[in-house]
Formats: sequence, structure tokens, C-alpha cells
Amino acid sequence: MSKNRICHWYDRDAEAAARFYAETFPDSRLGRIIHAPGDFPDGREGEVLVVEFTVAGVDCIGLNGCPAFRQTEAFSFQITTEDQEETDRYWNAIIGNGGRESDCGWCKDRWGLSWQITPRTLLDAMAAGGEEARRAFGAMITMRKRDVAAIDAARRGDAA
Repeated sequence: MSKNRICHWYDRDAEAAARFYAETFPDSRLGRIIHAPGDFPDGREGEVLVVEFTVAGVDCIGLNGCPAFRQTEAFSFQITTEDQEETDRYWNAIIGNGGRESDCGWCKDRWGLSWQITPRTLLDAMAAGGEEARRAFGAMITMRKRDVAAIDAARRGDAA
């Protein structure tokens, strides 16, 4: 277990979220499930309080707090994909499990956590800089789910 972990605040569904992430993303797993030793605001002794899990190699904690705090786009997971098939698989898993689309290749899962499903070709274009980056960026900002072929065409300069 790493010394530094990301803590995600959930209302009641940390265990369900952790199980979904572990089933969906490689190098992910469900860890310990810790039950409350006593009553807490919006919860009772014995209920799931903390869930330890790993998402794509990143150690996390899910805390079943209460509905007072919500996830925002200020934090997101960015999952790098190699091709359209992998992009579609993760995107469709999140959307198909009660999530929703957002702009520029972002989506939110059913628990409100934001995800960027990002093809490596987009990252490579942005790192290249110059006109290639501008074209790829211009194509990307018009997308919901990221389209690898359209990003590649923009990189080459032959996008419509």
C-alpha cells in the first residue's frame, strides 16, 4: 500500500464504485473493506465506511461520507488508450453503467467521478506542439467520445 492515496468521497456507494473500477480497468483491484466501528453522521455502526482500491495502478480510498460533498470536474482520472477499440470499451463501460457524456472526451460515472478517456495519439499530438497540436486540439474540443481516426486525420492536416 502506498503512503499517498487519493481519497474519493461517496454518499453510500464506495464499495459498488470500487468493484466497478476493478472489473473495468486493468491493473485495478478491490482491497480492504472497513466497516464503521460506531455510528457516524448519516451512517450506522457496521456499515461500510472505507473501501481501499486501485484504479489503473493508482491507490485510492473510497469514503462513504454523506451527501454533503459532491465530485467535480476539478478532479478526474485520465485513462490513456492505445486505439479506438480500447477507447470505446472504457467509455461505453462508464456510460453504460449509469454514467453520462461530457465535452472534449470527458465523461462522468454514475457516482459523479469524472474520467478522461484519452487516446495516446492525442497526447502525442499535444506533445509535438505547433500546428499538429493546434489541429488535434481543434478536433478534440468538438468531440464527446474521442475519435482516434479524426484525431489522426487532424494531426496529418487532412481533417475536414
